[in-house]
Amino acid sequence: MIHYRKILELQDEGISLRGIASSTGHSRQKVTEIITLAEKKGLVCPLEEEMTDRWIEEFIFTQKTLEASGRHPLNFDYIHEELAKPNVTLSLLHHEYEAECRANQKIPYSYRSFLRHYSNYADKYKATLRIRRKPGEIMEVDWAGSTAFIINRDTGEKVKAYVFVATFPCSQFSYAEASLSMDSHSWITLHNNAYSYFGGTTQIVVPDNLKTCVTKHTTRELILNSAYKEMADYYNTVVMPARVRTPKDKANVEGSVGVISTWIIAALRNMHCFTVFDTIKLPKVDGIACPELVDYNV
Repeated sequence: MIHYRKILELQDEGISLRGIASSTGHSRQKVTEIITLAEKKGLVCPLEEEMTDRWIEEFIFTQKTLEASGRHPLNFDYIHEELAKPNVTLSLLHHEYEAECRANQKIPYSYRSFLRHYSNYADKYKATLRIRRKPGEIMEVDWAGSTAFIINRDTGEKVKAYVFVATFPCSQFSYAEASLSMDSHSWITLHNNAYSYFGGTTQIVVPDNLKTCVTKHTTRELILNSAYKEMADYYNTVVMPARVRTPKDKANVEGSVGVISTWIIAALRNMHCFTVFDTIKLPKVDGIACPELVDYNV
């Protein structure tokens, strides 16, 4: 095994290439290659404890490591670039990758391996700031942008059903429930139901700047809706609305909304649903519990 970590640490101490090669027992050409690739990918000292020789090898020789597995190699730069485009997801890119493998008679990675390798790449190469969350500390809440619908048994008319979503940022565990109204009473009732399902309350609630939550929200002043404030006082929790036009302040529930919109609301588009009050048990989708979405009869 090449002493990648030692090479980089000696180079950071100002040791010459000749000295590094002599100390590690590797050729000057190999030492130069490792240092050049590490600098190109932004790997500099001091190194974290987790950055072992194997970690560094997989990081700077990513493509070589994947090719050794016998699978069709992944173009991580392409994947990362495509994900920035609207409506492009990892599942779509994996589908296209599989099609490319079939066309070239190559063996593809499974979807799970595809996600794992890309996640490792993104964690190492595309640096991001991870937000540390404590379990049960925060609950992010929002309405799904898409609406479900139920059928009026008497008239056959489609009636909109608005889907409420609550998410724990630490575990990504979520709760969803449909309502025929978005008024203050429904909003607070849905919070009560979410807390009942989760089995407790959180220290902080992060909603959007809806009229049912916030009366006024500026950089200098925050006035909560009186009913919503009373609910927060009752549960001894703090309401911290997201900043205006800053959806990343509640990015976790936004992600859950996306999953629900695709795998529940869109999946039920051809169902004939007649009520939102009787409960059914739907399978969990990516950790999202939906015990009170619809009672459907086809």
